[in-house]
Amino acid sequence: MAESWVNSGERTGGSDLHLELSGPGSKRAALARALRDAVRSGRLAPGTRLPPYRSLAADLGVARNTVADAYAELVAEGWLTARQGSGTRVAEQTRPPHTAVRPKRPTANATRPPDRQPPQRPHASPHPSPSPSPRPRPRPVARVHDLRQGTPDVSAFPRAAWLASYRRALQQAPNEVFGPGDPAGRPELREALAEYLARARGVRTEPDRIVVCSGFAHALRLLFGGGAGSEKGRGRQVLRGPLAVEAYGLPFHRELLAAEGVRTVPLPIDEHGARVDRLTRERAVLLTPAHQFPTGGPLHPERRAAVVDWARARGGVVLEDDYDGEFRYDRKPVGALQSLDPERVILIGSVSKSLSPAVRLGWMVLPERYVGDVLAAKGEREAWASVLDQLALADLIVSGSYDRHVRRMRQRYRARRDRLVAALAERAPHIEVSGVAAGLHAVLRLPPGTERSAVKAATWQGVALDGLAEFRHPDATDGPDGPGGPDTDMPARDGLVVGYATPSEHAYAAALEALCGALPPADAQVPPQHLNLSVITEQLNDGA
Repeated sequence: MAESWVNSGERTGGSDLHLELSGPGSKRAALARALRDAVRSGRLAPGTRLPPYRSLAADLGVARNTVADAYAELVAEGWLTARQGSGTRVAEQTRPPHTAVRPKRPTANATRPPDRQPPQRPHASPHPSPSPSPRPRPRPVARVHDLRQGTPDVSAFPRAAWLASYRRALQQAPNEVFGPGDPAGRPELREALAEYLARARGVRTEPDRIVVCSGFAHALRLLFGGGAGSEKGRGRQVLRGPLAVEAYGLPFHRELLAAEGVRTVPLPIDEHGARVDRLTRERAVLLTPAHQFPTGGPLHPERRAAVVDWARARGGVVLEDDYDGEFRYDRKPVGALQSLDPERVILIGSVSKSLSPAVRLGWMVLPERYVGDVLAAKGEREAWASVLDQLALADLIVSGSYDRHVRRMRQRYRARRDRLVAALAERAPHIEVSGVAAGLHAVLRLPPGTERSAVKAATWQGVALDGLAEFRHPDATDGPDGPGGPDTDMPARDGLVVGYATPSEHAYAAALEALCGALPPADAQVPPQHLNLSVITEQLNDGA
C-alpha cells in the first residue's frame, strides 16, 4: 500500500496523528500494523484518544468498516480499549520501557543574562521624489493593513484555555517549581512535547533529548554562540560554521549568525526545495523541509534522504526549522525530517505561529551527543523561558486544548487563504500565486522589474508587506549579466510575500481590496534600468 500521511480530527475531538501505511496485505492489515507500531514505539502514548471510524476512514480513503475492523483487532489484542462514551483509546498497559538519556550536566556556574534581540530590519517606507510643482503632493496612506509574514492572528489567542491551564498548573505545581529552573526545561513540558511531536509530527525522541528554549533565535544562539566562561565572554560553541542555508530565508537569522561569527553559504532553491546536492564542506545545513520559507513547498523526498546521507558521510548535522509544520491545507502532512535519523538532525520548533510570539517558548530535539553541550551553553539555571509558562503549555497540550486550537486556526487560515486566492483571481488573474498549500503567507509572482514599484504602491495604499528580494541571501550566485543572468545558480525573481494571518476578521476584506489596488497591471512594462538578458529572453519566450 502506498505511503499515507494522516491528519485526523479536523471536525472531531480526536487528536492529530502521523501514521505511515506501508507493507504487504490488505488496507485493514496495513492500518492495524501502523497503529500497533505507533503504540509499541511510544509515539501514541497510553490514554491517547483515537479518531472516530468515519474521520479516519475519510482521511485514508478507505471504508469505515476497514477502520472499525482494525480497531477491533487491536482491542482484542490489548493494544486499545473501547468504552461507550469515551471512544477508542490506547490501553494504559502498553507504555514502552523508558530508556532515559543521561546528558552530561555543566559543572561550572555558566550563566549569562538573556540575549538581546538584534534590531529588526526596518521595512522600507518609500516616498515619491519632490515635484517641481508648488502644489504639495499627497502623502502615503498610514499603514493600516498589516500583510507582513510571520505573525499569527493575535486576536485568536486561546485566552480561556490558557487561563484554565495556567490555573491548573499553579494549583498542581510542587514547591520546587518556584525555585531556580532546570536549564533543560520542566519535565512536564518535555514529556508533553515528546508525546505531541511523536504523534503529530512523527518525531522520534525521548524527553531527556528535548531542551526548552525561548524560540528559534534563542536556539541558534545556543548552538552557535556558546555560553559564558571562555575568551570574549563566550564558552565552547556547540556547532561551528560554515553553515549552509537556503538561498531565500529570514534576514534576521542570517544577521544573528553573522553576529556570532558564522559564515552562511546559500543553497539554490527550485520547485523541489533546496539543492542539497550542492552541499560540500559545510559542517551543518539549516533547512525548512516542511514548508520552505518564504517560497513555499516541502523538500522533495529524495532530497530529504540525500541530506541525511550527506550528514552521515560528512559527520555533519541538519538543523530542521519546523516552520509551519502544523498548518497545511491542500496537501497531506509532511512528517519531520528528524524521524529519518534522530542522531543527525536537530529539530527546532516553537509556539510563535501556533499560539503567539508573546509566549516565548520553543524547543530543540537533539541528538544525544549535543545535549550536554547545549545545557552547558544555557548555564545551571533557566534564564529565558518562564517555568510557569512551561507548566501552562504542558497542561494545554495534555488537556487537548492545544490540538483543538491548532485545528481551529488551521480552518481559519485556510479560509483566509481561499479569500486571498479568490480576490486575486477576480481582480488580478495575471498574478501567479504560489506557496499556499501550507503556512501563513503566499508569494505573488510579479512581472520582472516591478517588485519595487509594487511595494511602493502598497505603501501608498496603506498596506505593509515585503518584497521577495528582502529574503534573498546577499551571496546567492548571479550570472555574468547580473541578477537572474543566464548562468545563475539562483535566479532572482520579482514577487511579494503576503501574510494573511495578521489582519482581524473585520479588516481582512479591506486589506485584500487595498492589496489588489497596488498590484501591477497585466501589461506592466519593465523599466529600462531593470532589463537584462534573462528578462528579454523570458519576454520573447512568452510571446512565442
